[in-house]
Amino acid sequence: MGESVQAYIALGSNLGAREIHLYQARLALEMATGIEVVCASRIYETDPVGPEGQGPYLNAVLGLQTELSARALLDQLLEIERQQGRRRGTEIERWSARTLDLDLLLYADECKEEEGLEIPHPRLHERAFVLEPLCELAGDRVHPRLAETLETLRARLADPGAWRIWPQMSPDWRLAGPLESPQSESCQ
Repeated sequence: MGESVQAYIALGSNLGAREIHLYQARLALEMATGIEVVCASRIYETDPVGPEGQGPYLNAVLGLQTELSARALLDQLLEIERQQGRRRGTEIERWSARTLDLDLLLYADECKEEEGLEIPHPRLHERAFVLEPLCELAGDRVHPRLAETLETLRARLADPGAWRIWPQMSPDWRLAGPLESPQSESCQ
């Protein structure tokens, strides 16, 4: 393991017990070696992007400190998805309903394009359902490719009808670490 870096992860679910899927993913990350969850956005309910007939998503963002490389962190995210029943592979599966979707949004200030790994996330700046919770945690952070703050990018996509704060969110969701100590509002 190397030096600890800050990373941001998007979580989404629109199948089954959506909130439970987000909690299970967070707990899996907290138990993973080399990862510390340091902050969490609120949970949002958003309309699906993709084929019609899908139910609404629950979305959130977690801020992490990690000693894992970007590739190792992505592999960990994909394994957590797999353990929760996510299937990847075809274009249909890419845009269909899912139990869990975990995306690596930012990894330090790196810009990287490799087979199966692109950071920052290539559609980060186009998605209000990602930028809204991400800006709760890191709105002043500068997008490494676009050289604009995340808040500036979010303001361009402002659509208050695109998301709703999830009212059933457990108070424990926004706690840092192993769900025992309060976290600050920011993890920049």
